[in-house]
Amino acid sequence: MSTLKARKAPNQWQATGKPDRSDPYQQVTDLILEHLEKGVVPWRRPWNREVGRPCNFQSGKDYQGANVFLLGCRFAASPWWMTYRQALERGGHVRKGERGALVVKFGTFKLKEPEQARRDDAKQRQGMFLRGYTVFNATQIEGIHFPEAASSPALPSDQRNAIAESIVKSMPQCPVIHQGRSTQARYSPKRDEVEMPAFGRFESGDAYYGTLFHELAHATGHPTRLNRDSLTKHDGFGGQVYSQEELVAEMAAAFVGMEADIVKDQHEQSAAYLSGWLNVLKAKDHRRWIVQAAGQASRAAEFILDKAETDHEPVIDGEEES
Repeated sequence: MSTLKARKAPNQWQATGKPDRSDPYQQVTDLILEHLEKGVVPWRRPWNREVGRPCNFQSGKDYQGANVFLLGCRFAASPWWMTYRQALERGGHVRKGERGALVVKFGTFKLKEPEQARRDDAKQRQGMFLRGYTVFNATQIEGIHFPEAASSPALPSDQRNAIAESIVKSMPQCPVIHQGRSTQARYSPKRDEVEMPAFGRFESGDAYYGTLFHELAHATGHPTRLNRDSLTKHDGFGGQVYSQEELVAEMAAAFVGMEADIVKDQHEQSAAYLSGWLNVLKAKDHRRWIVQAAGQASRAAEFILDKAETDHEPVIDGEEES
């Protein structure tokens, strides 16, 4: 069984600074808490549809998990991001004084077995650690030509509803969905069924499908699908495992919703909602929740969208691959 270990990370904020000795898990959590305290819920609108999903210009790969929120919170006008070193390798440079953004990646290391085990079969287990890097947006870099953002104008409501409905119908191993039998939306792991209030009870199609995506995100944790501990080891309303699963479902619903241009405004949140997550995430032993939940949410969203699973825990060979 791999162990997840935080490793001291390079400096997160300056292009030419001294090493930052803080915990990358805590750094991610602190950044999310900073936005929550301002009334902004980063996972409600992971990225700007008109700009596009954050992407590393060097590799051409979309950022995953918590990095989507960390970069989306910067509200940059370009989807392209690079490290300081990557910009130099491309013949460009980061403008002096620009402030970089934190991204995190998993790396691996050899975890030695006890002495007896090494003598017996020379086995070594693989451990994992989290490392932080600094990246800069295309708008902060000179000397490199970046493609223009592929603008995607807002879709009309009937088109959003049609796309959302097609996502639901195309979900592999979709649970049974009952509509109109209850006034509450919920997922039953025991029966593997989703209960949804009648469509007309929702103020809009966006509200209906946003809620349905949340329940389907829970369903991805079923043992026959992703077998997620935060669902299968449910400890009841208000429990720690329950809260972890709710965070996964909230994030996954946002990821799926973006595919149909269905988003919830980051700023229009009740005081109780914000206070609840602030209290949960500020707990000292919850510093890994954001990173872990975001990774699980990405997998849940990909399952619903029937996409090939992305590697969410890449090995780090060097900063140039951030």
